[in-house]
Amino acid sequence: QVQLVQSGGGLVQPGGSLRLSCAASGFTLDYYVIGWFRQAPGKEREGVSCISGGGGSTYYTESVKGRFTISRDNAKNTMYLQMNSLKPEDTAVYYCAAEPTAAAEVGDIIVQAMCVFRDFGSWGQGTQVTVSS
Repeated sequence: QVQLVQSGGGLVQPGGSLRLSCAASGFTLDYYVIGWFRQAPGKEREGVSCISGGGGSTYYTESVKGRFTISRDNAKNTMYLQMNSLKPEDTAVYYCAAEPTAAAEVGDIIVQAMCVFRDFGSWGQGTQVTVSS
């Protein structure tokens, strides 16, 4: 069955870096938009970053632009989120997600809409990221 297993996360000081990983099994990621989401206490889950199956379209929420990088290794069926210059407001539970698409490239607007409206059917288990001194 479709499964996404996350690793990484933890406690880091402000300004530090972390890398989250998400390994997929039961399907191949080539024709999937993948994304990273986060949910802080008392807040709605928000789309942090998403990328198309072929990697040609990416979306980042404004607050993480220039600090976070989404990537994927389709050969390893794994996605990553590199987080640099972390801030206390980045503290949240982070989730990876995947959703099949008709083509490897679906365009910037579709990727952004999927990310903003959290239109994903498969989700990882979540991992805590805490940024604190």
